[in-house]
Amino acid sequence: MSELLRVENLKVTVEGKDILKGLDLVINKGEIHVIMGSNGAGKSTLFHAIMGNPAYRITGGRIYFEGADITDMPVNERAKLGIFMAFQNPIAVQGISVENFIRNAKSTVSGETQRIMPFRKKLRAQMDQLLMDKSYAERYVNDGFSGGERKKTEILQMCMLEPKLTMLDEIDSGLDVDAVRVVSRTVSRYHDAGNAVLIITHHSEILQYLKPDFVHILLDGKIVRTDGAALIGEIEAHGYDIYRTRLQ
Repeated sequence: MSELLRVENLKVTVEGKDILKGLDLVINKGEIHVIMGSNGAGKSTLFHAIMGNPAYRITGGRIYFEGADITDMPVNERAKLGIFMAFQNPIAVQGISVENFIRNAKSTVSGETQRIMPFRKKLRAQMDQLLMDKSYAERYVNDGFSGGERKKTEILQMCMLEPKLTMLDEIDSGLDVDAVRVVSRTVSRYHDAGNAVLIITHHSEILQYLKPDFVHILLDGKIVRTDGAALIGEIEAHGYDIYRTRLQ
């Protein structure tokens, strides 16, 4: 497997507070990784730092994507490289339909103008997979959408943008069992040997359909344990306290 993402000794400050404190992570193409940890541990901060959100200030360490140093690269350039983040709480965007929003994004990241009819045909097919009403394509982005429909719209973007690295920030929160199954299977169908998926979750339901290669426990700004899928059961049985005591 070839290396896709490397995070070395990453330190990140948010609003003057140190959140990540020397985090290391390597993800290869074809892998699924899961980040688990208590609230405030730095999970979402890691995603935002990888995506290049300027509100998350990198004070140390480097981020490499396919061997290139992207630590100081702006968000739009990272998106063009193939990095995508599905947000935990997607916001509504007035004045632009879901179809036009995703078509514009696809044109931007690919550098190629998307012809309307072929794009629309593919979009509708992906909406079918997600069991989304076709009318959502013409509605303003997330305007009046339920939590579940907002999450499905994020996954719809992933399917259409075809990123190399997909980061899912609690994509399963607020979803009922059926919606978790639909979203998980769609991500699973998308995932292949040429891309990778990085997931933040507090729940094991989504991992019944997305089988992780590696599970990482992130506490107090550092990854303190990495193992296979069996680690999920260990966390559910004992919580995070046993790992927290090892930090002391």
